[in-house]
Amino acid sequence: MKQLNTYVAIVVILIIVAIYLESTNALLRRCYQCRSRGELGSCKDPFLFNATDGANEPGLSAVPCASGWCGKVIEGGGAYAVDDYDQAIQRMCVQRGPDDNQDRCANTIYNYKKVYMCFCQGDLCNAADSMPKLGLLITLTLTLILKIFV
Repeated sequence: MKQLNTYVAIVVILIIVAIYLESTNALLRRCYQCRSRGELGSCKDPFLFNATDGANEPGLSAVPCASGWCGKVIEGGGAYAVDDYDQAIQRMCVQRGPDDNQDRCANTIYNYKKVYMCFCQGDLCNAADSMPKLGLLITLTLTLILKIFV
């Protein structure tokens, strides 16, 4: 019986990994494109839309992205509130990602302003606050394994 549980766990893990790889390695990736400032607009965090919901929201679109790199820029609010009244968030496709091809978030200068910018690869990945899909995948897999064997 324990051997059967092991095989079931392995099959489930392989299915989860296959789904993850399929969703992130699509040939044509899309990025959310939108802008918000303060309470105006639907682009702010928490981002409440998925690919289906966003289709009917004015000012929000899922655009094809040739580079495969999506971005999210947070301007104002927090440490950068000096010259802005409200926090502005913009999500977009970027022409190219970091030189090392790693997803990341960092403080930087964008359009001559101090901002917090995130880069990610994957279909509609710039909807997330900051938790990468891989972290969620690992958490779900470990939970499943513990449930089966404990």
